[in-house]
Amino acid sequence: MDLHRSRRGVLAGVAGAALTVVLPTGGQAVARGAERAQAVEGRLRALERRHDARLGVFAYDTGTGRSVRYRADELFPICSTVKTIAVAAVLRDLDRDGRFLAKRIHYTAAYVTDAGYAPITGAADNVARGMTVAELCAAAIEYSDNGAGNLLVRELGGPQAVTRFCRSVGDRVTRLDRWEPALNSAEPWRVTDTTSPRAVARTYARLVLGDVLTARKRELLTGWLLANTTSAHRFRAGLPKGWTVADKTGTGDYGTTNDVGFTWPPGRRPIVLSVLSTQHDATAPADEPLVADAAAAVVAALS
Repeated sequence: MDLHRSRRGVLAGVAGAALTVVLPTGGQAVARGAERAQAVEGRLRALERRHDARLGVFAYDTGTGRSVRYRADELFPICSTVKTIAVAAVLRDLDRDGRFLAKRIHYTAAYVTDAGYAPITGAADNVARGMTVAELCAAAIEYSDNGAGNLLVRELGGPQAVTRFCRSVGDRVTRLDRWEPALNSAEPWRVTDTTSPRAVARTYARLVLGDVLTARKRELLTGWLLANTTSAHRFRAGLPKGWTVADKTGTGDYGTTNDVGFTWPPGRRPIVLSVLSTQHDATAPADEPLVADAAAAVVAALS
């Protein structure tokens, strides 16, 4: 996979995407673009109706310059997709030459129990010996471990530090206000702990394809995203077999079901993709098929 293409060109394209599907101008290309835009919008609207959900999508093909957006600037609960951003903040702002990553963090069982889902930090051996910051970064991204996420945010100085990091990389939308698991309450009227499909996709692009992090730290972050275990029924179910996926999921109340990351089609440059969704019922379960089907519709439109 090519992670070293012109990053300036990638980010300029992501920042400038404005149409539902952007294609080269001129005659037949414009006509095909209009047809493609109508087709993908129709598929996404149909998914919303079928799943009784609100769906937000932003995608950018770094190889062709085509993009897809649907409710791309509406606010959605960010949920655990913020963990990637917190890890990036640790890499950029706290680590020097791997020394901070090697630091061992000690915590109590009660601390991670209060965080909710904690399959790695809650293990008895890890509670007993503590975990290194690098291990916490891996647990937060690969397993969406809430205890790991909270410990990393604590090291940063609290949720507002993550918001400040977003602002420092040009993201004026994404914000973190609370800790796990409260940040997942996902009320439809809430503006705290939110992002938009376009904003979070662009921030992920800056972190993995841009120059916010050094090459070594980009490699670390990308490796953890590639090793994600939580999206088997989301992006990894909707994208064609043989496509490499590096992503982070998020789940909350009101059926909130998110996935954000990258996919590398064989022999092609990466596609940046974010799919965020929420429902109207506070007790609605996560709807992973909706995310998988939306991802499938988007890559079909970009093909």
